[in-house]
Amino acid sequence: MPKQFILLFIVLVVSSLFLGITRARGDELDDINKQINDLTSALNQSKAATAPLETQLSGIKSRVAFIEADLINKQKDIDKSYKNLAKQQIILNQAIRNFYIKSYYNSPFLVFLSGSSATKITQILAYQKAATDQDKAIITNIALSINSLEQKQTTLKDENSRLALTKTKLDKIVGDAKGYQANLSSQIAVLSAKQQSILSQRLSSLNIPLTAYTTQGGCSSDLTNGKNPGFSGGFAFFTFGVPNRVGLNQYGAKGRAEGGQNAQQILSAYYNADYTTGYNTGINIHVVGSNEYGQSFDQNWSIEEYLKHIYEIPSNWPSESLKAQAIAARSYALAYTNNGSGSICPSQSCQVVKQEEDSDAWKQAVSDTAGIVLTNGGAPIKAWFSSTHGGYVFASSEIGWSATAWTKNAQDATSGIGSFSDLQSNAYDKASPWFYCDWGSRSQYSGTAWLKSEEVADIANVLMLVARDGGTKEHLYQPDKPNPAGTDTWDASRVRQELSSRGGSPLSSANSVSIGADFGSGRTSSVNVNGNSFSGADFKTYFNLRAPANLQIVGPLYNVEKN
Repeated sequence: MPKQFILLFIVLVVSSLFLGITRARGDELDDINKQINDLTSALNQSKAATAPLETQLSGIKSRVAFIEADLINKQKDIDKSYKNLAKQQIILNQAIRNFYIKSYYNSPFLVFLSGSSATKITQILAYQKAATDQDKAIITNIALSINSLEQKQTTLKDENSRLALTKTKLDKIVGDAKGYQANLSSQIAVLSAKQQSILSQRLSSLNIPLTAYTTQGGCSSDLTNGKNPGFSGGFAFFTFGVPNRVGLNQYGAKGRAEGGQNAQQILSAYYNADYTTGYNTGINIHVVGSNEYGQSFDQNWSIEEYLKHIYEIPSNWPSESLKAQAIAARSYALAYTNNGSGSICPSQSCQVVKQEEDSDAWKQAVSDTAGIVLTNGGAPIKAWFSSTHGGYVFASSEIGWSATAWTKNAQDATSGIGSFSDLQSNAYDKASPWFYCDWGSRSQYSGTAWLKSEEVADIANVLMLVARDGGTKEHLYQPDKPNPAGTDTWDASRVRQELSSRGGSPLSSANSVSIGADFGSGRTSSVNVNGNSFSGADFKTYFNLRAPANLQIVGPLYNVEKN
């Protein structure tokens, strides 16, 4: 299939689909179902169309590689010729000198004046002509060699430029096709507003701790404690960190302080902001609402007094981590209230505040940092923070919030992260009880989040089914709870039957589950179940919709463990 046709096909499909999508509303289920079907069909057509293209491109890439190697050899030959030419430069210079000397002193007029006879004159002229012709031949041959090499070098430069352009075009063709497929796949996973509402409700039901101050427990199936679900051959999906990975990583700040960093250095690792001193300490903060400890507020405090009542991190942590938190909390409160013109809540939704003041160590950190604020353009920033980022920092736009100039994307580790092992060893927040967790639990399996092999296979079957027929999604919620769409939920047996009827090959059990990850950005890129590959985002979405009880994958980077 010509690649021009495939690219034109992709453009036409994308254009038509996007025109339809812009008219969709979350509550128009029929329209959404039709769009999902269209997207799924387009995805399957795209994969079918790009399969022969990839085969053709493989052959083209082999030819390009041969040309690339040939050009390297040509360059070597040219370089060698230039080295040889350099040796002839001495001969060339001497030949040119001799030629001009002989051209002057060996003119026929001078020969006639000096000759004693016609025979002698003829001999001299013949000798001079031969010597001059030899010099001319040397000069001409070397000049032609120089000209030939210059032409070869110019041609080679042009061939290299064309080769680079060809390789760029090849990469773009494949990248565009794969990117288009990934985009369709992502749309399939997130298009339903109802699904997103369900996912949000399930996530909030876990009561994941956003602050490091709480003593709430960590993972449901903590590997280090060896919790036994009562069966073997199962799998658990462990997320790195908690959902909000923007701004200050509280356990990361602790790890950095223990490594010798001061408050300013810690904050610069998490924010693109100015470290501003001498900010107004007389601004009043109005606190309204209730906290997680059953306390109600309708109180005005000065900004510095307000900070003394904040409970975000344990007060026995290193002093520099306390200072970093105090500065972040001060900046957040000023930005949230617009320098005191509005109010702020006392709970995790804003910042945790109690009626009583925190410890002396915390109050000392507040005092030591009085008037220090993180600013952008002279104004305090919303210096977001959470307990555990899982070795990475994300910009606000990367988790669905509005883009901000002061949030950043970075690895939060002592050295580079190229594997899960690196992450476990090098992340600054690795000591957090929520650093590597499988979330949710089932009482019948010792309060763990382990899934049986057949349950993982069921989730894989759901993914394969919805990819073939997006209209089935309303039947694919978790089977141990009422169907949120008001229809029937298909159990594992029915999912296998429906998948088989649509030409799929359902799994009865999951014997092999592996994870692919992009460690540069901190995201799971793929999940492979018995040779069937799914995008990391899609697997997370349908795991969270289908998995029993309250079992959840709560972040973009996760791994799998087998018991």
